Amino acid sequence: MSAPNDPRGDARGPGGGTPADDTMTLRVVPADDTVRLRLPVAAPGAPDGALAGGPAPAGEAPPAPATPVPSASVPSASMPSAGPKPSGSSSLLKSSAVMAAGTIVSRITGFLRTLVMAAAIGVGTLNDSYQVANVLPTMIYVLVGGGALNAVFVPQLVRAMKKDDDGGEAYANRLLTLVMVALAGVTVVCVLAAPLLVHMMSPDIAADPERRAVTVAFARYCLPTLFFMGAHVVLGQILNARGRFGAMMWTPVLNNLVIIASFGSFVWAFGGFTDSAVSPDTITPEGVRLLGLGTLLGLTVQALAMLPYLRDTGFRLRLRFDFRGHGLGKAMGLAKWTLLFVLVNQLGMIVVTQLATKAGSLAERAGHTGSGITAYNYALLLWQMPQAIITVSVMTAVLPRISRSAQDDDKAAIRDDISYGLRTSAVAIVPCAFAFLALGVPMSTLLYAGSGAEGARGIGFVLMAFGLGLVPYSVQYVVLRGFYAYEDTRTPFYNTVVVALVNAAGSALCFAVLSPRWAVAGMAASYGLAYAVGVGIAWRRLRKRLGGDLDGRRVLGTYARLVVAGAPAALAGGAVAYAVTKALGSTASGSLAALLAGGLVLLGVFLAVAHLLRLPELSALTGMVRARLSR
Repeated sequence: MSAPNDPRGDARGPGGGTPADDTMTLRVVPADDTVRLRLPVAAPGAPDGALAGGPAPAGEAPPAPATPVPSASVPSASMPSAGPKPSGSSSLLKSSAVMAAGTIVSRITGFLRTLVMAAAIGVGTLNDSYQVANVLPTMIYVLVGGGALNAVFVPQLVRAMKKDDDGGEAYANRLLTLVMVALAGVTVVCVLAAPLLVHMMSPDIAADPERRAVTVAFARYCLPTLFFMGAHVVLGQILNARGRFGAMMWTPVLNNLVIIASFGSFVWAFGGFTDSAVSPDTITPEGVRLLGLGTLLGLTVQALAMLPYLRDTGFRLRLRFDFRGHGLGKAMGLAKWTLLFVLVNQLGMIVVTQLATKAGSLAERAGHTGSGITAYNYALLLWQMPQAIITVSVMTAVLPRISRSAQDDDKAAIRDDISYGLRTSAVAIVPCAFAFLALGVPMSTLLYAGSGAEGARGIGFVLMAFGLGLVPYSVQYVVLRGFYAYEDTRTPFYNTVVVALVNAAGSALCFAVLSPRWAVAGMAASYGLAYAVGVGIAWRRLRKRLGGDLDGRRVLGTYARLVVAGAPAALAGGAVAYAVTKALGSTASGSLAALLAGGLVLLGVFLAVAHLLRLPELSALTGMVRARLSR
């Protein structure tokens, strides 16, 4: 399901999500004599990034959500200069390279953060408590206006830059003042209401006095971060409107580094999880304070790091309380679909969080750690990385052509570009999906060895369950580009409702019929199923929009051949990895050997079968990768 920008990190949360650079088109001025301006919107702090998936824990660049990037129509007359002005395609390429590098580094550090977290507090009920507390500020921030900020106010900032005598500085300061005052009030109320919020997110945690006390304590440190999320977003959007895109992509790295240092300090002070076996019953108040303050400090540093970039543009920060009569109220009225979009995702996230924390608690009592919301979030973060790197990279090159073709009403060109994006990304996405299915356990037991073998295996099983769902998840991302090119945000919203309902219903069914140990793995499988249903609906609607032709035969033929190549490769690679694991065990060295041996076999079989099936898209993708590496 799609969800709003996660202002914290790279991963999306249980609500599901579209990658951070998902885009939404919004026209805010008359169409006559306009040019398209596409402004990237990064999740503040992050999830490098998504409106996209459910919110992720603070500092994570995906499992939590990012907002569709507004593509504002602004008059073609030149804007007043507010700092160095990008010029020409070379400047655009340079900006894209800076943003891409920041996104990759943020995702890598966000992933390293989860490894340190797992090494410090494991992947059981204590980490589940931290995950619940850490997702609260993201969810509240998005509900009270995060989606509206990203989808509405960026175009308004751009328009103010052009029309106002001061280059939009007063408007931006009014917006910043309004957001800060509103979020300060919301933050105070939420900190006071932390016990009620914890109960809303997980009645199971609220029913256990020790877990409830620890979770509420974590929440009171984490909830103030929503104030700094808002500051980061507004400052970032002011910079984006002035052509400075790098800061929003790079400052989340600071957040990740601070949190890594905090959890690393916890390991230094209290020992790693495999030695301490720390739990909600045994963690000390000092330990909670160290982790909570580290989380708060990370978002604070992330927000404050925006100030030097803003100063460099010549922008002067001033508090302005003259809100009336300057268009802020009208701008809020444009956010209807975005707010509904956000609400659907948050409701889905709450359902999955409640069920997953309950299942994790029951499974841990039966001796199976790594079967709760932490395992779900960590597996989701790893599973989404191919999508964020591969599909988004392919579509970044295609999106400008799709937008121009939509303006020219060239349906054939849009069809060809959508087909190209689907077929080219599939060459990497399909084998990655089979790799997760076949090698999910050795991947996790290697990466999360510090959390204990049982907990790491639990993450691996969840990753396997996510596995093949990567294919419809990637397909939907590409197909929705067609609607956004036509400035149609209503259709993606309704599609999101369907995906959210299927995911919630599937998760509830899995919780009801599966044992606690496997319930969260079933929820991961239902996530992919929900996207498969969403793809079916979106495909039919886009095909009708394009005159009944979406190059379906060629696209389905490519995916069918890739599945034919991927299935035996997964069987062979999985069998080899299993044999190595049986011989060497699930230690870090044994898992590394299993992953290397199984991965090499899987890749070799896949390439051999794909060569026999003569896939031209394989050559196209490898050529694109070579071209990017040679830059």
